[in-house]
Amino acid sequence: MTISLCRFCDAPLTITFVDLGMSPLSNAFIKAEDVSTMEQFYPLHAYVCDRCFLVQLEEFESPSHIFSDYAYFSSYSTSWLEHCERYVDSTISLLGLSATSLVVEIASNDGYLLQYFEKRNIPILGIEPAANVAKVAQERGIPTVVAFFGVALAKALSRQGTRPDLIVANNVLAHVPNINDFVAGIKILLGDHGTATFEFPHLLKLIEFNQFDTMYHEHFSYFSLLTVVDIFAHHGLLVYDVDEIPTHGGSLRIFVTHEGAQAVSGRVQALIDRERSSGLGRIETYATFGSRVSATKRALLSFLIEEKNAGKRIVGYGAAAKGTTLLNYCGVRTDFLDFIVDLNPYKQGRFLPGCHIPIVGPEAIGSARPDYLLILPWNIKDEVREQLSFARAWGARFVVPIPRVEVIG
Repeated sequence: MTISLCRFCDAPLTITFVDLGMSPLSNAFIKAEDVSTMEQFYPLHAYVCDRCFLVQLEEFESPSHIFSDYAYFSSYSTSWLEHCERYVDSTISLLGLSATSLVVEIASNDGYLLQYFEKRNIPILGIEPAANVAKVAQERGIPTVVAFFGVALAKALSRQGTRPDLIVANNVLAHVPNINDFVAGIKILLGDHGTATFEFPHLLKLIEFNQFDTMYHEHFSYFSLLTVVDIFAHHGLLVYDVDEIPTHGGSLRIFVTHEGAQAVSGRVQALIDRERSSGLGRIETYATFGSRVSATKRALLSFLIEEKNAGKRIVGYGAAAKGTTLLNYCGVRTDFLDFIVDLNPYKQGRFLPGCHIPIVGPEAIGSARPDYLLILPWNIKDEVREQLSFARAWGARFVVPIPRVEVIG
């Protein structure tokens, strides 16, 4: 058996973090005409490096395949858009950005964030590898380069005089299989006195709150601040500040610049100390996570079996990547969920990968009048409950599966 190597430090990967079995690509939604054809399943087996503590999946599919025709459009979540606009206002103030500045966003999706900089007359440039998503941004007037980011693109842009005052990279660090090439590219592209901000789900929260469903093949790595500081330092970059933010069940926003360009906030060391006290510097913490995941699977299946045996009707809400992981790991199909509702028309009329549960528009809820709505993107459960408040008229209740199965009104 070939042993994989850590994508940051090249140490052999021998310690399992969690093994979620075989699963399809989380956003490979099935068209109706293809529902009877064979799908590709891959091991969803996460390892932890016992040298640098980077949690990671093996690379089975290339990013060019995963993101060539991507189904995730950031603009369909109102809470996420509100989060982004707050970020734009605070960052303009913090960094003193103006009409003479340049903001570059990596993995800019459909222009969901850059639109707010543009409204404030700050020059922008998006970099987005998924052509179908980039096209939406371009049609909205957001200048977008369709490419994967790394050293080669950074050098090309830098030669053209592109040296941004701010680089934004929200929820992209985890999507990068070659983390060293990506971070080296940041070093090349970032202006001499510029700042790069990165948002990513916090590994500490993933462990504390049992968020195993945030693991899927599109996410190659899962980060603690402890590890990410070492990764950036290896490439001559300094993590000089950090914010803990509530998105995606608990994320970090780090502020990065060239070494020596900024003093380091006390918040950085304070959070590293808290991670260490929580066990993120001990391999034993990682090795026991899998048993908690198995217990969650049993609890969800027990609930679904009991309610279905009682004649209850259950539907899912949100054809999120989280849902693909959760439902495939638990073996949930149309014997438990009649369908899944999603606001994104790109997903409607298709089927969830692996499970083959049909995805429909929100109008189906009123027709079906289900007894329970299983919220798959649990990180926006409050937004979903508000959107679907009309379902309370017939007594429908909401089910949140993570960190534990919970039924709420």
